[in-house]
Amino acid sequence: MDLNNILSQLESTNEEEIEKLLQLYNRENSHTFTFDQKEEALRSKLCQTVLSVLGRQVQPSCQRTCLETLRILSRDKRVLAPVATREGMLTLGGMARLHAREEGGDNQKSSQEDTQSEEEERVVVEALKCLCNVVYNSPAAQQVSVDVQLAHGLCTSLHTARTWHHEVGLFTLRLLFLLSALRPDVRGVLRREKHAVRLLTEVLEHTLDVCWVGPYEAARPDPQALPMPAEDNERAMEALKALFNLTLSDAGGEEDDHQFRLIAAILRHLLMLKTETEEKTEEAHSHAVNLLNNLPVSCLDVLIDVPVQGGLEKYGGKNMDAVQMLLDFMEKRIDKQGSNYKEGLTPVLSLLTEGSRHHREIRRYIKAQVLPPLTDVKIRPEIGTTIRNKLVRLMTHVDMGVKQTAAEFLFVLCKESVDNLLKYTGYGNAAGLLVARGLLGGGRGETQYSEDEDSDTEEYKSAKPFINPITGHVEEPMPNPIEEMTEEQKEYEAQKLVNMFDKLSRQNVIRPMGVRPDGTLAPLEETLCDPPEDNSGSDSD
Repeated sequence: MDLNNILSQLESTNEEEIEKLLQLYNRENSHTFTFDQKEEALRSKLCQTVLSVLGRQVQPSCQRTCLETLRILSRDKRVLAPVATREGMLTLGGMARLHAREEGGDNQKSSQEDTQSEEEERVVVEALKCLCNVVYNSPAAQQVSVDVQLAHGLCTSLHTARTWHHEVGLFTLRLLFLLSALRPDVRGVLRREKHAVRLLTEVLEHTLDVCWVGPYEAARPDPQALPMPAEDNERAMEALKALFNLTLSDAGGEEDDHQFRLIAAILRHLLMLKTETEEKTEEAHSHAVNLLNNLPVSCLDVLIDVPVQGGLEKYGGKNMDAVQMLLDFMEKRIDKQGSNYKEGLTPVLSLLTEGSRHHREIRRYIKAQVLPPLTDVKIRPEIGTTIRNKLVRLMTHVDMGVKQTAAEFLFVLCKESVDNLLKYTGYGNAAGLLVARGLLGGGRGETQYSEDEDSDTEEYKSAKPFINPITGHVEEPMPNPIEEMTEEQKEYEAQKLVNMFDKLSRQNVIRPMGVRPDGTLAPLEETLCDPPEDNSGSDSD
């Protein structure tokens, strides 16, 4: 349709004709996401005209059609100037029943309750969709949202979450997520003044139908129960994303600690649930992992401390079901072909690392699954299909963040003992971590761990003298290339090798390095000058 024609007719026609005209435009452009730059000014004028129509007393069906047009136009960030104004945002906020604070508390309280007819509800949904697009695409609209205190209206809406229709709830939560993601200054206001963390936790609790059987312990989901409905899952994901934003900053105080432990318990419940598809279940677990990473590590004991359900005597009566779900999720992410390890894998690795570092039972359980006692040491640690093999392969991944996170995870499982780590990975795979930690000379990390001992199998003990420490496995005997040389030939080859290294060094192709007494790398000439430290008083493992 010709935009000039539409604009001329909109200015000189009645409500019914406006609705028909815009319905035709909406049908033609419902799947349009790329717009002609030449018509930019006309589309901007259409935004202004539609807002003017919404400012009149028109029927809900006409309001809905106008909002659909605005939603389509709001896909183009270059034409949003008429909407990204105080008047424009207040108009959309009013249509979405997100009354600004200045309009009075009584209006706020009834923000969702006065949505009665189905048509009026569709108006609210379309207005929320428009706001999501406009806030996402326009920094100016983000600032106006702060000025008119749109977030306050969103939090007021959270109070009525139990009466939400699905799409109203979904887009209310999505708008809250977008505002808290794009405006860090809003997060503190939402958290301190509007208690949004508590409100979102209640929304999540209601959406997931949590039934409490003890302090921070939800009832075990019925294995025969139907999967979580798709609509509930969608709203839960939006609530989790908004909670993630609001928990990014450090917290303190008893109230926060209680709230975070409550969240951890709800996330444990979520990890036990299944959705309608495997893909959606994995997405839910991914959001749960991201949020768990934001919680204080002291709260992670909630994942394993479920006295009503009981646990394993071997691990102090702790329940390891949630930890096993996290391990399964981690392995799925490792196995996912073509996935972005940085975004998909490192969060769960970081979570399991910190959980293992600070909670003995979690570390003991994970180590039993990931690094069981060695029996077959004839195969290199990075070769094979076990979870240990997969993690060792990641220690030499091209992405620095991925390889450091994988190495740190295994190091913590080994109680930050270099000797223990090398036993499972070999020196070659662990070298990057040891250089970064200054532990090339051996020793331990800084964290103190319990004194429980690792027991080696008889197969490992008998093979240990023959294990190549660099590769971490027993190699097949290789012929000795200098066995049949005379002493003069050996000396000649040695001098030849020295000369080659010297030439490469002088040409700056390589730089010989050594290990300082503190375990860090340094140029060879510096390490030869450093006096050795007296370690006679240190206790070794």
